Amino acid sequence: MDRSILTQNFQDEPKILNNTPVLIIIGGATATGKSGLAIKLAERLESIILSADSRQVYREFTIGTAKPTRQEQNRVPHYLIDICDPIETLTVADYQMQAREILDRGGVQFLVGGTGLYIKAIARGMKIPRVAPQAELRSQLERLGQRTLYEMLQQVDTIAATRIHANDQVRTLRALEVFYVTGRPISEQQGEEPPSFPILQIALDSNLLEQRIAKRAGQMIEMGFATEVKTLCEKYGEALPLLNTLGYAEMRQYLRGEISLAEAERLTALHTRQFAKRQRTWFRADRSIEWFDSDAADLVDRVWARVEQFREDARSEL
Repeated sequence: MDRSILTQNFQDEPKILNNTPVLIIIGGATATGKSGLAIKLAERLESIILSADSRQVYREFTIGTAKPTRQEQNRVPHYLIDICDPIETLTVADYQMQAREILDRGGVQFLVGGTGLYIKAIARGMKIPRVAPQAELRSQLERLGQRTLYEMLQQVDTIAATRIHANDQVRTLRALEVFYVTGRPISEQQGEEPPSFPILQIALDSNLLEQRIAKRAGQMIEMGFATEVKTLCEKYGEALPLLNTLGYAEMRQYLRGEISLAEAERLTALHTRQFAKRQRTWFRADRSIEWFDSDAADLVDRVWARVEQFREDARSEL
């Protein structure tokens, strides 16, 4: 059987186990070794991995997103990778729906990545209005200015207005967008409905993260990152929003002749460190997460022992 599974198209496969899902989440900042650890653990359990990375869902964005290699995906089936084209928009609600479809198959599954909102959507059962971005509506609203927009929000959804800062245009626009599309305040459509199945949340951190990030930036260059970005620019145009994300924006500057390749590598590492700091802050805010040191020589054994304990506890509860 070819275990190189890149999407959720598993209708012809047997169910993993005919029982309740048991979910193991591995989160943390970029370059902490989440994927490598997950693959080793999933192999032992003959399980699968669901990606929780907001850029790995897009086809052709490979090197800059540190997407698992073909060989790694042959070792363990991966889902929620390469599920939409770069010109499409995958909302958090879309991601949540597809992840739940896979989780409903039952058995032990791994949810792995650094996109905290994706993980929270699954672990907390976030209620998310299924309203796709409305480009024309947003354009019309933006012309009114943030002050007017916020005053409109106060009129149609006072609860949301108390939760959103008066200067936060992104969230203000989203709240108004949902209201005008559905006719209901976004505050009435939000909340949480935690899943009933067992969940273990762990995260990785490293005291050597700066070195890890620098090494990854160099490896991306060696793997042909410049060629990947050049191809994407030629195919989709430089205005493609994804090309303005971490790593791709810096490489695009290099391709324009604005900076050297060495400078592109340096800036990518710098901006990645800044991003990793925000990821750490996000995950640290969740006290239910158990932390492990990525640099520990016995990391796999330590996490495996915790996973075994969790599985035993889950069996006694089900």
